[in-house]
Amino acid sequence: MRSFQSLSEREILALAISLEEEDERVYAEYAEGLRENFPASAAVFEGMREEESGHRRRLIELYQQKFGNHIPLIRRQDVKGFVTRRPIWLVRPLGLDTVRNQAATMEVESRRFYERAAARAQEVEIRQLLDDLAQEERSHEDRAEELERDKLSPQTKKKEDESNRRLFVLQVVQPGLAGLMDGSVSTLAPVFAAAVATHSTTDAFRVGLAASLGAGISMGFAEALSDDGSLTGRGRPWLRGVITGLMTTVGGIGHTLPFLIPGFRAAMIAAVVVVLLELAVITWIRREYMDTPISSAALQVAFGGALVFATGLLIGSA
Repeated sequence: MRSFQSLSEREILALAISLEEEDERVYAEYAEGLRENFPASAAVFEGMREEESGHRRRLIELYQQKFGNHIPLIRRQDVKGFVTRRPIWLVRPLGLDTVRNQAATMEVESRRFYERAAARAQEVEIRQLLDDLAQEERSHEDRAEELERDKLSPQTKKKEDESNRRLFVLQVVQPGLAGLMDGSVSTLAPVFAAAVATHSTTDAFRVGLAASLGAGISMGFAEALSDDGSLTGRGRPWLRGVITGLMTTVGGIGHTLPFLIPGFRAAMIAAVVVVLLELAVITWIRREYMDTPISSAALQVAFGGALVFATGLLIGSA
């Protein structure tokens, strides 16, 4: 791997061409990935792609004028100092906020590269072009805002933000909520049945831990194998499975941990308090993301939790 300081002017221009080509292709991928759900934002990135294409053409013209037609292959990974980019453009569907943030980071990185390159250039024409490109990259944030104003009216941006929120709910909140509800409610019966039957906090903890982990694995596999998300828009199945399984385990572990307290009475009181907190969190999520009225959400969650809790107490005391 070469240091930036060791590059000649010829190599700096070759690297600049490679960087512009990469940025152009990344913006094209962003535009393509956003086109289905966020067409207006896709148009913004298509405009930014055209800007990068223009930069690349100007660099190639100057390179051919100075050094001929052969351009050595020098990539960002061949030179020290560049930040490794996460290939988020390979993910479908693309996250709108994630793409916007990475695009802003790309522009800052390009500006700094051209500023350093211009400072090292000796040839007047090369230095002038690199200075010009540094200035253009510096103004790209303004250009991006202009493109956004041109392509994204307030109504369109609001619509895309709402669409982005719906995708987040569909792909993250729903599987997470399903897991949290299952873990918090379904494990109540075995945990409290074991606690009441044995009056042993150790036994109750073991039963709760086994039930939580087992339910997490089962729910995770069930969600991951339910559909591939291609028709429903629910995203990658393995990610949904991980979210569901993890939240199921968390829901069960929450009211299991109090049974690490040695005293049985104190452990029971702490576990009941945790159960109430879990049900409150579920109620809030349903109100915040599922548009369920707070009274209706609280009633549904409390009723289901009470039934399972009573089942555990009855079985444990039988």
